[in-house]
Amino acid sequence: MSPSGSASKQARDSARDKVTQLRKKQLRAERRRSVAIWSATATVLVLVAGIVTFSIVREQQNKPSLKQVATYTVESGHTDKPVTYAQTPPAGGEHAPAWLNCATYDKPVPNENAVHSMEHGAVWITYKPDLPAAEVAELSKSMPDTYAVLSPFEGLKAPVVVSAWGRQLPLTGVNDSRLPAFIREFRQGSQAPEPGAPCTGGTDGTDAAPGMGS
Repeated sequence: MSPSGSASKQARDSARDKVTQLRKKQLRAERRRSVAIWSATATVLVLVAGIVTFSIVREQQNKPSLKQVATYTVESGHTDKPVTYAQTPPAGGEHAPAWLNCATYDKPVPNENAVHSMEHGAVWITYKPDLPAAEVAELSKSMPDTYAVLSPFEGLKAPVVVSAWGRQLPLTGVNDSRLPAFIREFRQGSQAPEPGAPCTGGTDGTDAAPGMGS
């Protein structure tokens, strides 16, 4: 091989070596970038998972507890006679043939009619008659559009007591966060014998009831 041919071959070999080295360098750089991207992605995922977990735990910690809800086994049935109930206010039991119209009342209502409304899935929010008017107004704001009764009740041991069929919870006051939690849990709940039965067309507790329910 002539000197010029040898020099040309060396130049080509040198160029190939440089290309090979450059390619290896590029591959190493690409691997480092891939590792960096995956590491960053994994870090973000771990952070997101941590934030979500923290939020769930925090939400559970802040969620009002209904552990203090009392559960009663109560019988159902109609009677035209006054009923002596075991709970104050009643949390179910025998009741009048006519249900109480679900509404807000500023005077005590007949127990027997209110109990019938609870049989239909209503919640009954009762408060001490001497509760300040501003606090009664706050309770009114907590009332669902239907399947709820609000009324004063003599002889309560707590400022406010909320009841559903077979369930009852004394509350510390009108702003007790367990009130909306109780309503969400037990209004039209499965514990009621006849959820979804009428809550209007009955009686307002002051006259003969036009509605008869089962």
